[in-house]
Amino acid sequence: MMKRSFMINDFDQALSNYAELIVHVGLNMQAGQRLVIQAPIQAASLVRQVTASAYKTGVRFVDVLWQDDMVTLARYRFAPRDSFDEFPFYLAKGLEEYAQNGDAFLKVYAEDPDLLKDQDTSLIALAHKTAATYLKTYAQYEMSDYFNWCVASAPIASWAAKVFPDLKEKECIEKLWRTIFEVCHLNQPDPVSAWKSHIQGLNARGDYLNQKAYSAVRFRAPGTDLTVGLPEGHLWISGQTVARNGVPFVANIPTEEVFTLPHKDRTEGVVTATRPLSIAGTLLEDFSLTFEKGRVVKYSVPKNEAALRELIETDEGAHHLGEVSLVPNSSPISKSGILFYNALFDENAACHVALGKAYKKTLKGGESLSEEEFGVAGGNDSLYHVDFMIGSGKTDVDGIRANGQVEAVLRSGEWAFEV
Repeated sequence: MMKRSFMINDFDQALSNYAELIVHVGLNMQAGQRLVIQAPIQAASLVRQVTASAYKTGVRFVDVLWQDDMVTLARYRFAPRDSFDEFPFYLAKGLEEYAQNGDAFLKVYAEDPDLLKDQDTSLIALAHKTAATYLKTYAQYEMSDYFNWCVASAPIASWAAKVFPDLKEKECIEKLWRTIFEVCHLNQPDPVSAWKSHIQGLNARGDYLNQKAYSAVRFRAPGTDLTVGLPEGHLWISGQTVARNGVPFVANIPTEEVFTLPHKDRTEGVVTATRPLSIAGTLLEDFSLTFEKGRVVKYSVPKNEAALRELIETDEGAHHLGEVSLVPNSSPISKSGILFYNALFDENAACHVALGKAYKKTLKGGESLSEEEFGVAGGNDSLYHVDFMIGSGKTDVDGIRANGQVEAVLRSGEWAFEV
């Protein structure tokens, strides 16, 4: 069946379809649930559509927590320097209460990649560590899938201008909207059916890798020769999972990955990022990390070294990997040829790894383990979980069996096996 391309007068329908996809596939909202939405104020058009769709589904209450880059920037420019260890305690407790109740969460992730480029990196690190500390309990609920949750996105002017610097503001926002619709498979006659088929394909990849039960995966590419050890009982997971409240959901829209947890002490070699990482409003490009016995022992970045150092030095867990993910180079995001400067999209354009906390669900029986037991099994713990991209069309990935046998998993960035 031929794809249908959107013209400008299709925008309202496309936005409505996007909201429906988020509510019915991403979140899979259930009647009687409450929904918490965290979003930039510039994403109001999408938030309103999602809210309406959620209420039509039978949702009891939608709570919107608005965010604004300019308010964030004002804090770094004018707030007292000794105030960056403060955080709204009520917010942390409120999110925990929603989580404990099994309510749903949507994060509309869109920010200016260069927002804090001229600000004090030590203050940025302190503010983010403070937030992570206060939100640690909520983050544990989220990473343990106590509830159905989803991360999606919507254009904001500063981000769109970064992605399409040669276009005027209105044009670049419009183009970014069109691109998001396309990579989220909304150019299909029946987007919901297309997504179900897409998820089935990802699940089949995960099943294949779980049957193989590799002891390690090795990445080779220009600037990269990295072997990531995998713990016994690791699970490859794809786009859809089932929350502890019994609701199947898709955590990321878009999603193109199949991922698992590395053994925190068994990563060896060097890896070079293939796409920029926007972290706390600072852009890190062309950086490399060297691992020994699972730990970062050396790092290099042409500029903004302080931001990378602050990330890695957050805690001991930030020195180790918490995720390894496989994504084919032919994913729609990669084929778009666009650098998004946004991890939600860029991580689904390329294989990636994450520094920091691992998902317990990626280990058999992991969700029943204490933090100490999870660590003994090879799982990593940290205040942070930060993905960065390491794949490209020049990336080869091998699976290594326990007996040393080596099998092709990706060649030149594409799957090397059929399902």
